[in-house]
Amino acid sequence: MQRLLFVLNPISGDINKTQLRDTIAAYCAERGRQAEFFDTTGEQDLDRLRDLLDTTPPPHAVFAAGGDGTVSMVAEALAGSTVPLGILPLGSGNGMAKDLAIPLALNEALALTWQHDIRQLDTLRVGGRFTIHLADMGFNACVVKRFADGDVRGPGAYVRIATQEYTGYKPGTYHIETEHENWQGEAFMLTIANANTFGSNVVINPNRELDDGQFEICLIAPFPGRAAPGLLYRLYTSDFDSSDYTRRLSCHRARITVPGASEVLVQLDGEPYMLPCPVEISLQPRSLLVLVPPATAAVLQPRL
Repeated sequence: MQRLLFVLNPISGDINKTQLRDTIAAYCAERGRQAEFFDTTGEQDLDRLRDLLDTTPPPHAVFAAGGDGTVSMVAEALAGSTVPLGILPLGSGNGMAKDLAIPLALNEALALTWQHDIRQLDTLRVGGRFTIHLADMGFNACVVKRFADGDVRGPGAYVRIATQEYTGYKPGTYHIETEHENWQGEAFMLTIANANTFGSNVVINPNRELDDGQFEICLIAPFPGRAAPGLLYRLYTSDFDSSDYTRRLSCHRARITVPGASEVLVQLDGEPYMLPCPVEISLQPRSLLVLVPPATAAVLQPRL
């Protein structure tokens, strides 16, 4: 694995990126790797990256250096190919990296350039858009939209917005159809989970894997204020299923309708979108190669 392409997001997280390029280049040079760089601008990044990959000799791996949005964009460019994705978690949340046990420290994450396993992970299409980690409707989607529209990054800004949003938030009504069952009712939040953990360390989908050939729809029902501390405790201790206000639906495909709505706000891997309603969801099994630390091999071993 000699030629490595690093996709850099200069505004992700609250980390100073000024020296990032030099640090990566020096690290790779010391270990006999050739580092090349692609800077995101927020304008046609996916198309520009695809053009680069189509018109030059393919690198041996492409590393996303940023948050979950950057990781998802690079993953979409690589899905279905033989080029693996590497992750340098430099965002505000880094939920995907946490679920894959990728170190959050830059030098430790860079070790994936020379020591790693390669896993085949599932990907999703949500309303026609690509996602690899977590998508949701309801409360968190509203928070992510305000966060994305603001100028301040970092976990502190997210917590402040979430606290402000909670006081006036009204749950929505959803109709869910899967190949196994139908559900309709009010939900405070509805998460489409290919993985386990939000960047905030909330475990929304415990004991599931990114390569198990299915995804979960995780529901949090409206709850009284007095129940909030207990519910929050369960979400931070991988105890999602024990609450009276939670439910999970496992499936390979689903359709979600918001009665009376022609479109709905959806958060996809940390980025907000307005998607046509109903929202169709489908899974592409083991469609993405990802570099992971060797120690996670047993945890992420595909089921046969």
